[in-house]
Amino acid sequence: MSHPLTAPDIRYRAAVLGSPIEHSRSPILHNAGYEDLGMSDWDYTRIECTAEDLPRIVGEADETYRGFSVTMPAKFAALEFADEVTDRARQIGSANTLVRTEAGWRADNTDCDGISGALDELLGERLATTRRALVIGGGGTARPALWALANAGVEDITVINRSDRSAELAPLLEPFGVEFRFRGFDTDLRAAAADAEVIVSTVPSAAVEGHEQALAHAPILDVIYEPWPTPLTVAAAANGYLTVGGHIMLAHQAYGQFEQFTGRPAPRAAMRRALEASLQ
Repeated sequence: MSHPLTAPDIRYRAAVLGSPIEHSRSPILHNAGYEDLGMSDWDYTRIECTAEDLPRIVGEADETYRGFSVTMPAKFAALEFADEVTDRARQIGSANTLVRTEAGWRADNTDCDGISGALDELLGERLATTRRALVIGGGGTARPALWALANAGVEDITVINRSDRSAELAPLLEPFGVEFRFRGFDTDLRAAAADAEVIVSTVPSAAVEGHEQALAHAPILDVIYEPWPTPLTVAAAANGYLTVGGHIMLAHQAYGQFEQFTGRPAPRAAMRRALEASLQ
């Protein structure tokens, strides 16, 4: 853990699991929420955890632990470990949230809340009428992005990725009836971007290096938040498009976790202020 408990009256705990974990900002978000609500008997920490470690760490957690946030590489292990799974976590195929229940541990995926919240801040009322999207990347973060876009009513999604992972991702979109296609980086990226009403980049900045100018032709949600702004969002802003970063997604995915762990409404403004102060 990143720090010892500092108060003798801690009754409830939560933690973020992952590897590497020392730079996670989840403790900033959750502890700010506890402080704002006067929840002095709650504490949130970091725990280094690989996929192989997760069953032992969660299985041995005492009753004070009410929930775990889960980052890579343990999101798939969290889904497999859980006693019950929400529909959206099952559809997405991974879990970033484990909540203690009377039946054991429930797995959920609030990453899609993070994507949805960030898209809402990016597009506002236009999100309800957005029908065409471009997603960059086909890995773990692409899955909640695809789910969130389809759930918002997007009907046509192009995925740009170095390898074709349509066989893995198509089942996620089938229930929504989305028209879905894969393209490589050798496609006409400018045409694909210009045809989209929104772009979600789920990859490190290095993965699109050299392609920023071709891709920067629609509003962009880039899941990266350090360093910010990214070259892709700088190029989009120069072309007159709005952009949002991964810190917006991080905040929105944390709100739902906070509420599931504590049973109390998340103090969103206080949590957001603390996160933004840490990034500055």
